[in-house]
Amino acid sequence: MGQRAKLVAANWKMNGNTPDNDRWLRAFRDAPPKCETVVCPPFVYLQQVAAGLAGTAAGVGAQDVSDRALGAWTGEVAAEMLLDSGVTWVILGHSERRASFGHSDAIVAAKMERVVAAGLRPILCVGETLHQREQGLTMAVIAAQLEAVLQRCPAAQLVVGAIAYEPVWAIGTGRTATPAQAQEVHAAIRARIAAHDPHAAAGMRLLYGGSVKPANAAELFSQPDIDGGLIGGASLVAADFLAICAAAAH
Repeated sequence: MGQRAKLVAANWKMNGNTPDNDRWLRAFRDAPPKCETVVCPPFVYLQQVAAGLAGTAAGVGAQDVSDRALGAWTGEVAAEMLLDSGVTWVILGHSERRASFGHSDAIVAAKMERVVAAGLRPILCVGETLHQREQGLTMAVIAAQLEAVLQRCPAAQLVVGAIAYEPVWAIGTGRTATPAQAQEVHAAIRARIAAHDPHAAAGMRLLYGGSVKPANAAELFSQPDIDGGLIGGASLVAADFLAICAAAAH
């Protein structure tokens, strides 16, 4: 467990503008975190963020990618284009993409194939809704999300990235899974991966995403199977994101 370095990723979602982004990047450079970090802005700001993070150890990530090959797909962004823009990471299967934009398990798996083939590092999001949790379906839902990807991409290919458990009921709601609840699911995810590849499971970084804040980050990150966080709202304020990173580096 001690061999897995903590990873904290900032998911800005559909937020930001050029001057605000510059201020955020300056604050980040002035107090660079001691843990591994990734910053995921909207597509139009990827090159700004890549330039602003140049010379730091931070990675740049996109919030989505096309499942199509280069060609006549108006409005899509290919994995190769992300690499060309200085991007090294990409978020896949975020609950907002699954719920509001029709990204099925099969589509997420197809995107993962593109990401792995291009040499990008994936952050695969999995998680259940409140209704699914109340019905006792948490692991059934997550298992289906994982299996769709693992059928097309061996676990050994995914270790370069991370898997983020994001209970949908705790995203942007202020509600957070307790550290024990989060740890239980993280341990089950690791066990599921281990059924495919024990070595990959031991090295896979599992992130928690769901209303992580400076106040609760340290306790969440102290759990044995929680290897960092995918941070949404709190990542928009540089000081809050840096405080969460400090908790991961502690």
